[in-house]
Amino acid sequence: MQSLSVDLGKRSYPIHIGSGILGDGTLLEPMLGGRQVLVVSNESVAPLYLPTLDKALAGCDRARQVETHLLPDGEQHKTFANLEGIFDRLVELRFSRDCTLLALGGGVVGDMAGFAAACYQRGVSYVQIPTTLLAQVDSSVGGKTAVNHGPAKNMIGAFHQPVGVIVDTDTLTTLPDREYRAGLAEVIKYGLIRDPAFFSWIENNVNALAGRQAEALVHAVATSCRNKAEVVAADERETGGRALLNLGHTFGHAIESALGYGSWLHGEAVATGCVLAAEVSCRLGRINRADVERMTTLFERMNLPVRLPSGLQPARLLELMRLDKKVLDGRLRLVLLDDIGHASLASDVEPELLESVLAGAAGP
Repeated sequence: MQSLSVDLGKRSYPIHIGSGILGDGTLLEPMLGGRQVLVVSNESVAPLYLPTLDKALAGCDRARQVETHLLPDGEQHKTFANLEGIFDRLVELRFSRDCTLLALGGGVVGDMAGFAAACYQRGVSYVQIPTTLLAQVDSSVGGKTAVNHGPAKNMIGAFHQPVGVIVDTDTLTTLPDREYRAGLAEVIKYGLIRDPAFFSWIENNVNALAGRQAEALVHAVATSCRNKAEVVAADERETGGRALLNLGHTFGHAIESALGYGSWLHGEAVATGCVLAAEVSCRLGRINRADVERMTTLFERMNLPVRLPSGLQPARLLELMRLDKKVLDGRLRLVLLDDIGHASLASDVEPELLESVLAGAAGP
């Protein structure tokens, strides 16, 4: 097992990463506050891993009231209506301010349980227990919580840090191949924005990662979390460098929204978004064509999409991109690459260039 910390002073918290650690109550015990615990999960994950989590809770030193709330599975269900369902359950159970929510699932479960924890009685504790690769390497760390609002992804939310993260890489063995590969897009992203050695490691370990080899998985997840933790510690509220974690996301969120949530997985949209951002970077002279081809090849080797689906209109995508949370003073800001391993924010990209790149990226 590897353990690291998100350094936020008095609000610092641990991330434990390993194989077969979900049932270890000694990891969970220090993260729990009072006697009341609500496990928030979904209909797909709960049958697989709720019994193991129950075992961990039963192994804690102090007896607790443990209740469960299940959400429907899928990005299209990350709504206010389902968030209200969590609030209804907490009120029905008369949970107090010292309760703890446990988010057992992927990014949707983590985002919604975290947002509920941020709001209920003006803030209660929660623990992230991510079961998808994307959630393990990205959304479970950093305290971003949200629901979608119409076409605007993650538009309504709060910064609310968990009290701990427990990552059991064994949960990835039951993850469908498409979802697993979508998570690899976020792993690659860390190499692109700040860790060129990690990018090279991924290139050299494609087969090990594709085969879900335990040692490779723990290294990939731990390195990704370490990169994320360092960025969050330096810029918790995304006033500067944390925005670089959004490489590919401005394009990606627009793709998800245009297609309808759930049509493309988040990681699939991010993969194509990273390639689009690289193409813009290349046309602006920031990176060379060989770098674009190198990263595109890596996404393709992971069986991730690198072109837009047919039928998406560039003008519509640009319209959706303007809903991005990085927009300031009406200007769209994009995360672009200056090299593999180095990214920066740009606010001077002409709409005509973006439309040209989008038009040229249309798939068959």
